[in-house]
Amino acid sequence: MEHAKTYHSFSYETDLGPIVIEGPLSSNELKQHHFHEQLTAFRPAHKQFEALLSIAEFPEGRILVARTDDTIVGYVTYLHPDPLERWSEFNMNDLIELGAIEMIPAYRGARVSSNLIKLSMMDDYMENYIVISTEYYWHWDLEGTKLSIWDYRKVMEKMMAAGGLLPAPTDDPEIISHPANCLMVRIGKNVPDESIQQFDKLRFLARHNFRNMREGL
Repeated sequence: MEHAKTYHSFSYETDLGPIVIEGPLSSNELKQHHFHEQLTAFRPAHKQFEALLSIAEFPEGRILVARTDDTIVGYVTYLHPDPLERWSEFNMNDLIELGAIEMIPAYRGARVSSNLIKLSMMDDYMENYIVISTEYYWHWDLEGTKLSIWDYRKVMEKMMAAGGLLPAPTDDPEIISHPANCLMVRIGKNVPDESIQQFDKLRFLARHNFRNMREGL
């Protein structure tokens, strides 16, 4: 499967001045910018930037950023699910995961995250993918935002909806371990029926495996 990537961008005004949303960017293009030192949700900023540079080199990897002048203040990543995750079970080439999204605290309320996701879907090639995002409450910045779990969940749903991702049922043990966790899904209009059927098996993998076991498969 070819993983075509078409660059898009737009800018808008915030209370802190103009901001540019753009991507996907190559690793060389990312290196032209400074990575804000407060982007530490997953690991120290310099380590996270190294991770983004690596993802940008993957055939399917997509990095979109929010920046002010030459400073990256937010980003979103897309890539195939980690080989250790259940979502890689069938090695689906047309399944891609929104792996991480982050912005610095100063830009909360400036629609940065929703605009990053919206821009992601401006590339027509995203219609060839099933896009997923796994949302776990223990990754949410409840302390920093002062939101309850359920208010944060509403914010996440609204943000993902900007790109057409909606909650979908699953029997994934981590997701069903807490009612606030959820699987968000967007199925592109060019995804073939066989991929959708395979993804449905993946969403309910325990049920699928149990049925196979009973049938001796």
